[in-house]
Parts: sequence; structure tokens; C-alpha cells
Amino acid sequence: MKIYFINPPFKAEYGKFSRESRSPAITKSGAVYYPLWLIYAAAYAKKNGHEVLFLDAPAKQMNEADSLKIIKDNGQNDMLFVFGTSTPSIYSDVSFAASVKDMFPKSFALLVGTHPSACPQETLALNEKIDAVAAGEYDLTVTRLASALESGESLENVKGITYRITNSQKICANSAMPYMENLDELPYAAEFIKEHLDVRDYFFPAATYYPAIQIFTGRGCPFGCNFCVYPQTMHGHKYRIRSSASIVGEFKYIADNFPDVKEVVIEDDTFTANKNRIIEICNLLIAQKVSGRKLQWLCNARINLDLETMKIMKKAGCRLIIPGIESGNQQILNNIKKGITLEQIEEYVKNAKKAGLLIHACYMVGNQGETEQTMRQTLRLALKLNTDTAQFFPLIPYPGTQAYVWARQNAYLSAGYDAYCKEDGTHNSVLNLPGLSAQDMVEFCNYARKKYYIRVRYLLHRLKTGLTNVDDLKRSLKAFGKLKRYLFKK
Repeated sequence: MKIYFINPPFKAEYGKFSRESRSPAITKSGAVYYPLWLIYAAAYAKKNGHEVLFLDAPAKQMNEADSLKIIKDNGQNDMLFVFGTSTPSIYSDVSFAASVKDMFPKSFALLVGTHPSACPQETLALNEKIDAVAAGEYDLTVTRLASALESGESLENVKGITYRITNSQKICANSAMPYMENLDELPYAAEFIKEHLDVRDYFFPAATYYPAIQIFTGRGCPFGCNFCVYPQTMHGHKYRIRSSASIVGEFKYIADNFPDVKEVVIEDDTFTANKNRIIEICNLLIAQKVSGRKLQWLCNARINLDLETMKIMKKAGCRLIIPGIESGNQQILNNIKKGITLEQIEEYVKNAKKAGLLIHACYMVGNQGETEQTMRQTLRLALKLNTDTAQFFPLIPYPGTQAYVWARQNAYLSAGYDAYCKEDGTHNSVLNLPGLSAQDMVEFCNYARKKYYIRVRYLLHRLKTGLTNVDDLKRSLKAFGKLKRYLFKK
């Protein structure tokens, strides 16, 4: 069966909307993530005999009219359309899918992503033209649905979907699709990217080299942070992994087939969850000489990462690690179930610097227990740690997370889904805490960002790094070009 995978347009007049970021928006730094969930599902469907088309409208900064024209020229009635969605764009996504359904009324419209996973019936109720939504990881679900539609099989046998019965107001929710256990069954994302996408459409500010490629090496996160959307809505808390041979094989494929790509971004929520596996991957990368000067990499790395593992990661080509530090207040870290201590954070940063690894630190304000004083503690910690780069964001509670339940139960949410992004597509704060308004948190993050980046010590560090690495200088200038209007905004 023909399957058309679509990352719909959203606020294209303002920039490239990064739908598959953990906090979807048109980012201040210009970050544009690959639509990895759609990519893997499309690659898996193709592997299983289905004909696949793919459109990433935000990557090309395409508006609705241009996107619909391309779909009209390539779509057909007996086709399964799969639409990526996000919470900030959900109303637009549903409307766009309905427009496609108007063009091809006998087609089947399926919505996927974190939002319909968390709110399946609510999402279906937004428009009667939407046929179904898929919950969680949807590689198996989409392929199974396509086969059922092609053969005329009843949809009640397709696990993982909530669907509308034709010519009826009734909505049926099927049982969950079991998680894919053997992730080596998934084709390389890089192979699909080479055939269907342009690597220069995507930008990851923390990567030294442009363009870079993003991949998953595993799914699921064994930790319980209450705000993190993907483990709670998409892939669960059991960490399922690809084999070391598969990962290194994809590195080799990238090195051989993308002459302009010199860096790989590993998008696992916590790539370093299993120390023995990391050491095995690194030893294989070193032995097969597919990383290092030719192909570097970066990853999300939890605070419990030790110095020994950091050193072998560096030797194997890792350049940068991304920890979620979140707060400079221990009680807040406990409240959000982070499972780390301030002492561990400081040790982690010291060890990373010893190992020669750069750090992009993530900080967040607005969690349970936040006050003006605790926000200042977070900024003081960030300045003390002095990592290579840092980000500061207000908490954005997404449906399906414990943080969303907490915020909703306490009436802290101030607006609906369409307010999760501002009119220009950038992040918005929808949380008002006792004694701390959404505007207070936005202003603090703007102040913290400016305080962090406009320091003589930091500017000298960036200049020194740029003089020794031209690619890093180019990356810094590109990111700064996007960020400067926010840094110097009154």
C-alpha cells in the first residue's frame, strides 16, 4: 500500500518549526530536528513492502498552500496518510489533515506523536474527518494498519490505534501495540535521510559541524523525571537498545555516504544508561576507525556518568555531552524525581572537563517549589559550572506527563494548547505559580541567557575555541545570529 508520511507546515512565515524537539517550537537558536519518529516508521514500512512518500514541510519552511499542492500532485485516494503532530500545533495539524482528507476523501488519515498518544479520544473529537490516531511508538502500528487497509481486514485487529467507525459517531480504542524489542529490525535512519531528505535543511546548535545527522541507538528511558514527555507518552521506561554492531554500521554508512557530514547527534533520552554497552560501542568505533577526526558525535548523558567512561567516549570521537541539570536547588530536583544531587552535578562537570568533553547544560525553571530565590540559585550554579553552552527554559507541561497532571490539578495552567507557542512560533510559558507568573519566568530565562552568554570570561572562551576550530566558530556565529535578537531584546 502507498503511505504518505507528512510533517505538516506550521507558522512557516516565521521560521522552521521543530516539531520533534522535546519542546516543539521555532527555536531562538534556529534548531531544526529531523522528524526521526516519522523517518523510522517510514523506513520500517518500506522495508515491509509498502511504497512510501515523505514530506517534511517545516524543513523546507513551506506554508500550507504549497504543502497541499505537493500532496495533491503526489497523493491518491487509496492511500494511508500519516501526519506528525505536537501539542502547540495540534489544532493546525488536525485542520491540515482534514484538508488533505477533503482532497482525497477515500484515503485514511492517521495522526501520530506525543499529543494524540496522550489524548487519543480528545484529538479524534477535534475533527470528524480524522480516521484514527496511533498511541506511542508507531512503526509497527503504521505497517500493520497499512496491511489491514490493503487487505480489507477489520481495524479492530490493529493494535495501537484509536479509530472512528465509518458512518458512525462511535470511537473504538484498541489495545496497545507492544513495544518493538529488537531495534535492529529498524533500518538505518541515515539511509532513509539520504534518499528522501536534505541534511542541510536541519540544524543542531550544539553540534560543531554543519550539517549533522541525528539517530536513535535505543528507545525508552529507565529514569522517572516527571516532566519528560517522550518516556511518558511514546517509548516508556524500559531501555531497549540496538546492537553495538548496528550502531557502528550506521556510523560507517554515514562516513561513506555523506561527505559533508562530520558529526552524529545521538538522540536517545539517555544514551549513557548502560555503562558496559557504551564501552563496547566506543571500543568498536575505535577498532574500526570510523570516528574521531572524520566523524565526531554528541549525546544526551545523565549526571551519573563516570570519568572512566567519559575518557573512552572522548577517545571514540565523542565531542560533547548534554545533561539535564534542571535546577540549582536540591529540593526541586527531588520534587521532579530527577534522581541526582548537586554534588553529583559538580563532580560530573569536573570529570567532563578532565576528559576533554564539552557540555551543553539544560536548565529549567517553574517546577514544583520554584521561587525567585531558587531561580537565582539555578543561575548561580550555571555560572559556577561554566559549561561550553547552556539553555534556560520555563517548564512547559505537556499532556501525558506527571508535570502536566500536577499543573492542571493545581490550576496552574493559564491557557490552552494553542498558547504553548507564541504567535511567532517561539516557546511560550503557560504556567503561573503562586508568587511567580509565567511572565516572571520568561523574563528570568531571558535575563539568565543574557547573563550567561554576555560575559567577558565566556566570550574569551568562545573566541579561543573558534580560533583553534574554524567549524566551531562557524557554528557559534550561526547560532549567535539566531539568538542575538533575543539576547539584546529589552
